[in-house]
Amino acid sequence: MVAIPMIAPFSSRRLRGLPRLLATLWLSILGLWFLGLGDPAYALSPPDGLIQDLGDGVDLANKNFSGLVLQDKRFTKLDLEGANFQKTDLRGTVFNGTDASYGNFGGADFSYGMAYHSVFRGADFTDAVLTGAYLLQSQFDGAIVTNADFTEAVLDLDQQRKLCKTASGTNPITGANTRFSLGCSPA
Repeated sequence: MVAIPMIAPFSSRRLRGLPRLLATLWLSILGLWFLGLGDPAYALSPPDGLIQDLGDGVDLANKNFSGLVLQDKRFTKLDLEGANFQKTDLRGTVFNGTDASYGNFGGADFSYGMAYHSVFRGADFTDAVLTGAYLLQSQFDGAIVTNADFTEAVLDLDQQRKLCKTASGTNPITGANTRFSLGCSPA
């Protein structure tokens, strides 16, 4: 019978203290690097046929997305200033660190979407549905919200107050009163 030498299995008990911490950190960094997660992401998760990884400096300003189904997509760190999302299905979509100033979201459905640390300065949300949307740390200065539905949407208090100054009308799709859906005080 031939004797097979036994190799002691690797055990986390063999590494203690600082060497263990450094080994864990190094393996984490390597894992992120191999997965391609070490670089900052500038991406639009694609509807079929669109580019996924866009890279730094991608300019989609004034791009026409009107009428598209962009449900559950992600717009991260993009310049979408003046982009047209009119009557676009944006349900569950995420805008993260994106500038969509002066964009047209008229009639768009952004239900249960998320806009975090994004800019919608001067954007047009006429007839838009934003029910259940999370709109935290985003700017809506000068945005048009006539006939928009914000039922159960979560906004920063200062942004909600700014929107209440010009909010009016009733959403033609949901029948929600814009001022009521925003939680504005009675006029």
